[in-house]
Amino acid sequence: MATAIREASPDREREARLQLAACYRVFDMLGWSEMIYNHITLKVPGEEGAFLINPFGLHFSEVTASSLVKIDIDGNKLCGSPHPVNRAGFVQHAVFHRHLPDAHCIMHTHTTAGMAVSSLEGGLRPINFYAASFTGQIAYHDFEGVTVRDEEGARLVANLGDKRAMLLRNHGIVAMGRTLPEAFLRHWSLQRACEIQLATMSMGTPIEVPAEVIAVHQRDLFQAQAPGGPGAADFAAMVRKVDRIDPSWRD
Repeated sequence: MATAIREASPDREREARLQLAACYRVFDMLGWSEMIYNHITLKVPGEEGAFLINPFGLHFSEVTASSLVKIDIDGNKLCGSPHPVNRAGFVQHAVFHRHLPDAHCIMHTHTTAGMAVSSLEGGLRPINFYAASFTGQIAYHDFEGVTVRDEEGARLVANLGDKRAMLLRNHGIVAMGRTLPEAFLRHWSLQRACEIQLATMSMGTPIEVPAEVIAVHQRDLFQAQAPGGPGAADFAAMVRKVDRIDPSWRD
């Protein structure tokens, strides 16, 4: 996927736009859209403090490379886009982009499974393969209402700490990564963990994975990764699939 994008355009911003637009279409294909809400943001390579975000008013299935809005860390548009930006998305994402140099890509969704587990006492439990991967690796932030107030930013960063996945209590999933594919795989895995927890708990009392087994599982996970870096092959496979459905995201 990365090679195909570079061949389509040598421009780094264009490459980022293509990758992010593809991601929005993949999220929609996977059923993670939420009307015109929720956000995936991606830093613009080589432009300090600039990142791309979805146009407020478009469904994930409508996002294209050219329609993405480039904004700075303070929410000012850096392109001639006619589309507005949702403040609820900008405030949350901007604070992470500002304070976390490794947060190249940030994803936030309101999936049913993610919201359900984030609303559950105890949150995500170590009761399945994917959840075991997140034991000790996930942060929590208490619900404070819609994220439009700047002062919540400090608490978001503090509660995140050194983690790069978070459940916003009563709200949903936040996942981030050094690359978009890494963030995608982190979100996908957390979403799967939540889905399986819902299914398991609907049937009875779940079996928790022992701490010593979790330690071995997390130690050995890298051996099950495909070449190319975290999430690279996974994301490329999803892009090929969405391309067969509708390649208009490249516009």
